[in-house]
Amino acid sequence: MEKSNGSSEYGFILVGFSDRPKLELVLFIVNFTLYTVAVLGNSTIILVCILDSRLHTPMYFFLANLSFLDLCFSTSCIPQMLVNLWGPDKTISYAGCVVQLFSFLSVGSIECILLAVMAYDRYAAVCKPLHYLVIMHPQLCLRLVAVAWGSGLVNAIVMSPLTMTLPRCGRLRINHFLCEMPALIKMACVDARAVEMLAFTFAILIVLLPLVLILLSYGYITAAVLKIKSAAGRWKAFNTCSSHLTVVSLFYGSIIYMYMQPGNSSSQDQGKFLTLFYNLVTPMLNPLIYTLRNKEVKGALKKVLGRQQ
Repeated sequence: MEKSNGSSEYGFILVGFSDRPKLELVLFIVNFTLYTVAVLGNSTIILVCILDSRLHTPMYFFLANLSFLDLCFSTSCIPQMLVNLWGPDKTISYAGCVVQLFSFLSVGSIECILLAVMAYDRYAAVCKPLHYLVIMHPQLCLRLVAVAWGSGLVNAIVMSPLTMTLPRCGRLRINHFLCEMPALIKMACVDARAVEMLAFTFAILIVLLPLVLILLSYGYITAAVLKIKSAAGRWKAFNTCSSHLTVVSLFYGSIIYMYMQPGNSSSQDQGKFLTLFYNLVTPMLNPLIYTLRNKEVKGALKKVLGRQQ
């Protein structure tokens, strides 16, 4: 039995790299390892930010939110991907595909905006250090996070139904590891340019606009750092922002390449690996970047681990 939009009653077939079984085995091992590290790392960051009172500051409030989003981002797709990579069954239910697409769109959008919020926080810390706690008061932090969540959910609420209801004329094979919007749009048997352009418009608002705000924040930060006379002071200011800047580069670099191209002209295999990168590698690296480059997080981690012994 088929639904009117071309999906079966059961759902879809996630093709992935099913034509290369040896590659699938390698990907299963790599993805399982990276996913385990991502879950442990981000859970640890959240736990440390909650338990250590020294980290009850705006910067670590945003960092805990970022880690929670990374957990949601990976968990929305990776477990299903691992199931499909492990054996011959490559199916995903229609409801599972809807949930996966909605989670992917909403969490990815929220993270884009949250990274811009974190850049503003770093701007306030470096450029307005004496007024930092007045500017970044708890109510403002909560409002900024609420804006990020609200914007991401609006994107998913609009784009998920439009993508899922495109006629597919019985096409069930998704040439991807997961129910990602570009792959689902490509399955349509009608002209989907209107949906693609709407997705491109949302990408400008949710990806490009926050990136512009990030670049503006770091422009002001750079100007402020150059005015610092001592090398130690410049290094301290740079160290305050370096972790966030690294995360922004990793996340935005891959996601812009994927979504800021009308018609999604990148090759299928290249798109799959880029999706893996920002859906798995980036969430795995984020806790390592913040832990290895941040003395406060390392100190809090030692304190928390010492309590458990």
